[in-house]
Amino acid sequence: MYSLTSLGFGPYFQEQPCVDGAIPARIAGEYKHGYLVWFECDEGFARLSGRLMRDLSEEARPTVGDWVALKSLPVPDQTAIIEQVLARRSVFTRGAAGRETRRQVIAANVDLVFIVTGLDANYNVHRIQRYVARVRASGAQPLVVLNKADVCDAISAHVGEVEASVPGVQVVATSAILGHGLESISKLLQPGITAAFVGSSGAGKSTLINAFLGEQKLATGEIRASDGRGRHTTAGRQMVVAPSGGLLIDTPGMRELALFDDEGIDSVFPEIEEMSLRCRFRDCTHQSEP
Repeated sequence: MYSLTSLGFGPYFQEQPCVDGAIPARIAGEYKHGYLVWFECDEGFARLSGRLMRDLSEEARPTVGDWVALKSLPVPDQTAIIEQVLARRSVFTRGAAGRETRRQVIAANVDLVFIVTGLDANYNVHRIQRYVARVRASGAQPLVVLNKADVCDAISAHVGEVEASVPGVQVVATSAILGHGLESISKLLQPGITAAFVGSSGAGKSTLINAFLGEQKLATGEIRASDGRGRHTTAGRQMVVAPSGGLLIDTPGMRELALFDDEGIDSVFPEIEEMSLRCRFRDCTHQSEP
C-alpha cells in the first residue's frame, strides 16, 4: 500500500538513531485515544508508551506528519506502541487561542503549506501575511491559494495585491467547484512531498483536497453569504494520498492566527525589523514603550 520513500522517509529521518528493532511509521491521523499510522505496505492504530505520555510536553507529542518508531506492528484488535518520536524537519505552529501564551503545533514535517483564502468575504491580506510569516518560520515553503475565483470579478487585482504584500511567494487563483487553477498545484504534489492546507473556516480547504482526490473524502460545510464564514468542517488533522502520489494534510479552520513570537516576521514585514534596528534603547521590547 505504501513505501517509506513515498511517505517522505528521506535521509533526514533515516539517519536518526532509533530504538533497536523499532519500525518507522508516519502519523496520518490524530484522535482522542491514539493515532492512525502508515508504515511499509500497511496501516494501523498506535498509542504513546507510558514513558512518552509522562515525559513529552504537549508541543512535543506526535501530530499528523510526524515520524515515530513503533515497538511492533499493529495487528487486528491490538494497538501498536509508539516508543520514540523522531526529530522534526519542519513544524508549522501558531499561538494557541486564549489568553495563555503557548505554541500549538498544527502539522509536522511539511514541505509545502498552501495558505487558502476565499475570494469572498473571507479575503484578508493582513491575515495572509500572518500565515506567510508562520509558514516561513516553520521551515516549509508557503504558497497562497485564492480560492472561490468563481464568485469574484476582480481576480487579477486580488492576485496582484497579494503578490505585492508577500514578495517572493507564489499566488494561485483557483475554483475548487469548477476545477480551475488546480493543475498548477497538483504538479507540485509528487511522491514523497507533503503539503498542508491551512486557512480560516470556510476558505475551501477540504473542498480543494476533494477536488484533487476526485472524490468526497473530506467533509465540507456551507458558508454564510453575508460574511463568508463557515463551520469547522475538519474536526481533526488527517493525511490523505493524492492521485499524483503527494501527501495532503487538512487542518481545522482557524478563526484567528496568533503570532506569539517574531519568527518569520522580518521576511513579511521588513519595515518592522528596520525600525527596531533604529531604536535608541537597547533594552526596548517594542511593546509598551513610547
